[in-house]
Amino acid sequence: MTQYPSARSRRLRRTEALRRQVAETHLHPASFVLPLFVVPGRGVVNPIGAMPGHSQLSVDEIVPVVKEAVSAGVGGVILFGIPDSKDEVGSGAWDPKGPVPEAIRSIKDQISDVVIWADVCLCEYTSHGHCGVLAGDRVDNDRTLPLLAEASTVYAEAGADVIAPSDMMDGRVASIRSALDSSGHEELAICSYSAKYASAYYGPFREAAQSAPAFGDRRTHQMDPPNSREALSEVALDLAEGADMVMVKPAGPYLDVISAVRERVDVPVAAYQVSGEYSVIEAAAAQGWIDGERVMMESLTAIARAGAGVTLTYFATPAARVLAAG
Repeated sequence: MTQYPSARSRRLRRTEALRRQVAETHLHPASFVLPLFVVPGRGVVNPIGAMPGHSQLSVDEIVPVVKEAVSAGVGGVILFGIPDSKDEVGSGAWDPKGPVPEAIRSIKDQISDVVIWADVCLCEYTSHGHCGVLAGDRVDNDRTLPLLAEASTVYAEAGADVIAPSDMMDGRVASIRSALDSSGHEELAICSYSAKYASAYYGPFREAAQSAPAFGDRRTHQMDPPNSREALSEVALDLAEGADMVMVKPAGPYLDVISAVRERVDVPVAAYQVSGEYSVIEAAAAQGWIDGERVMMESLTAIARAGAGVTLTYFATPAARVLAAG
């Protein structure tokens, strides 16, 4: 290997234009998916205290936010619903007149060039805050599957482009795929939250989605943070059941898992930069401890460098604007 002084790695770092030209990883706004929280009513904008810059929005208020994101180049949005009332089985999840189906229809009517993802889980809709039907103090995996499938079909009928089950029930992809196919939605894509970890980084989301468990936690069905090989098993199972894309969540603390999944599969790999990741950066930037914009872009670049082709991020719109500005 040629040694210094003939070899000078700094030559390719000399100017911004040169660095940009030889960059190994490139971010594209079209690969960003913006999470949004939909509530019933009109004219509703409820700021989320733990997530500065984000709010719970009624359908009429969410459409302008989507238009703003799309005009910046953002490729998609993912919708989470917060219903007026909750019950033991989360029946609001499959209400055709619920906030998510209504938002899907409204966005579809007014915006043509955006990919609409529908998150599928019961936690926002159950009175106890767990991701499925309970049997005592335990989530009943198999009784939950048909309910997830029913919700997915409702979102498909409303016009969703991607169904994204985040519940981490075993067998849910097969159940949803069967329901979609039998209802005439065999061409609709499924992006499974295949490697979703039981993470402390979800804290701000609990406020945003009003989905904190009334008791216990979700460690019986979400993945244990020390495990990475298990993630590859989860991905393989979901692909065998019919998933078209797979996801790792959270993104930043699990870059090694994103990389391992990317090396193993040929389907698109998504990663979710979750609420805690967003809020930590926003809080530090507000204190002047970091350059918020640079850290935002560095964190998103790391996720893409690890192998994610799609990134769900609360930074979607501002990051897209930074990229557009060059």
